[in-house]
Amino acid sequence: MFVAQQKRKENIAEYLLYMWQLEDILRTYNLDIDKVEQVLIDPTNNTEEKKEEARKWYAHLIQMMKLEGIEQEGHLGINKSLLFELNDLHLQLIKDDAEKEYIENYYKTLPFIVELRAKSKVKEVSEMETCFTALYGFLLLKLQKKEISKDTVSAVSQISTLLRLLSKKYKSLQEK
Repeated sequence: MFVAQQKRKENIAEYLLYMWQLEDILRTYNLDIDKVEQVLIDPTNNTEEKKEEARKWYAHLIQMMKLEGIEQEGHLGINKSLLFELNDLHLQLIKDDAEKEYIENYYKTLPFIVELRAKSKVKEVSEMETCFTALYGFLLLKLQKKEISKDTVSAVSQISTLLRLLSKKYKSLQEK
């Protein structure tokens, strides 16, 4: 919970990826708050008050996942909304002639987006969802210690650069 709060303030792309990972972690523990408490909350060195705050937060996420019917797969509505917001910002930035650095990085990233979409089973997703899905898949491969090709590393590096710029733009807008 506290990591999520910090990531949301500092880097919205990292926050979204963290939340996707958290959804999967909660599924691993069968959306059971007692298991989550035992594994994720109790081992922390936080005060009892902070642990209770974390328990309530995790319980709320679990409740939302159940209500939204994403016990097995999918993303919370709040995370989908954030992704939609980030995609809207992305679309604004690529149309703004003053955003030369962002536009330049977008065009460097575009071939990877096109390639990823061509390989994807789901065709009707935004460019930003394609980027986030690629990064999340990459992170899962790394966690599983699977071999990752140089082409994949190159694509992820470029996508990361674009999302880093998008996160900076998002943060500057939030601070206004």
